[in-house]
Amino acid sequence: MGNQGHQLRGGVQPDVSAVANVLAGQGFHGPDGAPLSEALVFACSGGIGAGYLLWEFQHDGNKPLVLGFRGRWQYPQAWLESTVERLGVPAEVHTTTGAAGAARRLSEELAAGHPVIVLPDRYLLGYWHLPASTEAMGGHFVVAYGEENGRVLVDDRNLAPLTVERAAFDRARSRVVSYQNLLVRLRPPEDGIGAAELRAAVRAGLTECAERLSAKSASFSLPAWANWARLLTDEQKPKGWPTVFADRGGLTGTLLSIWDSVTPAGMTGGSLRGLFAAALTESAAVLDLPALAEQAQRWREINGLWHGFADAALDPSIEPFARMRELTSAITGGIFTEGDAMQQSAGQAAAELWMLRAQYDAVCPLSKKDVQVLFAELAARLREIHEAETAAIGALRSVIFEP
Repeated sequence: MGNQGHQLRGGVQPDVSAVANVLAGQGFHGPDGAPLSEALVFACSGGIGAGYLLWEFQHDGNKPLVLGFRGRWQYPQAWLESTVERLGVPAEVHTTTGAAGAARRLSEELAAGHPVIVLPDRYLLGYWHLPASTEAMGGHFVVAYGEENGRVLVDDRNLAPLTVERAAFDRARSRVVSYQNLLVRLRPPEDGIGAAELRAAVRAGLTECAERLSAKSASFSLPAWANWARLLTDEQKPKGWPTVFADRGGLTGTLLSIWDSVTPAGMTGGSLRGLFAAALTESAAVLDLPALAEQAQRWREINGLWHGFADAALDPSIEPFARMRELTSAITGGIFTEGDAMQQSAGQAAAELWMLRAQYDAVCPLSKKDVQVLFAELAARLREIHEAETAAIGALRSVIFEP
C-alpha cells in the first residue's frame, strides 16, 4: 500500500514541511504552475512564533525546556486547519479517542493511496531513539503515505525511506490524549491556487504573525524572551534559573535542549528565523512589496543572533558539550539523509548521548562561578534578541498593514 505520488522532499520545520510536501505530492501549485515552497507555506501559516516554558519534574529531577518558534506552536490542530483554509485547500479532519477507530481510519486512507498528516508521540515512533522519560511529552506532524510489510512509510523531512512498525505507529498516535489520534487528509483543488488567492493567503499569514508577536503575553509572544532573560539572573523568583539550578543538577540537559531547539541540528528545525527570512523574500514578490525582501536581511541577522545564543549555551570548547553536539547532529543527520539505513548507528549515537546527558546532569562540568557567568551572558544575548525581534516585527507591521 505504498503511495507512488508522494515524494520525499525534505524540509526544515516538520509541521510546515508536512503540509508543503503533501500538497506538492498531490499536484497543488501556485500561479506559476510550480509547487508552493516550504517558505511560502510558512508565510501563509502565520510564520514564526515565540514561547518559553521550563518544567521541573520532581520524580527524576528532569527540567525540560520548551521553546516555541513556530506560530501558534501550542495549538497544532488549529494551526494546521487555518493554514490549509488560507490556501483554499479542503481538509478532512478526523479525531477520536478510540485507538481501534483511529487505526481503522489510517488503514483505509493508506489503502486508498492517500497520504495523511498525523500527530504521534515522538518517543513511541522509535526512530528518534529517545529515553522512556520523554514518553507522552508530545511530538510534531509527520506524513504517513503508505504501508508495506507491516510498517508505515513516514515522511518526517527524510530524503530516504523511513518506516515505523505499524503497531508502534498506532500506539504513538494514541499516546497523547489531547491529540485525539488526529488525522488530516488534504484534498487540494486540481487548479491549485490563483494569484489573487495566494496574495490574500500570504498577507493574512504575515498579518497574523505581526499581530500575534505584538501581543503582551510573557509566555507566547515576544515578551517571552525578555521574561526569560530576567529569569536567567533573578535570584528571588522560584522560577529564576539561579534557584532552579542552584545545585546545577539537570542544567546540562537544559543547555542541550537550548542547542537542540535553536539550531537545525535538532528535531524541530531550529529557531526558524532563517526560514522566515526566506518566507519574506518570496512574499515580497507575491505581494509586490520590495520592503519585505529588505526586511529579510534583518531576520537573517537575527537568525545569527540565535545561533550565537545556542553556541554560548552549549559551549563546544567544553569536551562533553562538544561531544553531545556531535551526537545530536549524527542522529538527525542520519535520519534525514539515510532513513532506515542509519537506524542502527542513530540508536548507538542516541545511547551515548543520553548516557552523557545523565552523567553530566548529575555532575555538571561547569563550576558555580561558570554558571553565574553563563547565565549573565545568556541574559544579555536574549535581551539583544528581544530588542531586535521587537523592532523587526514593528517594521513588518508598518509594511503589511498598509492598504
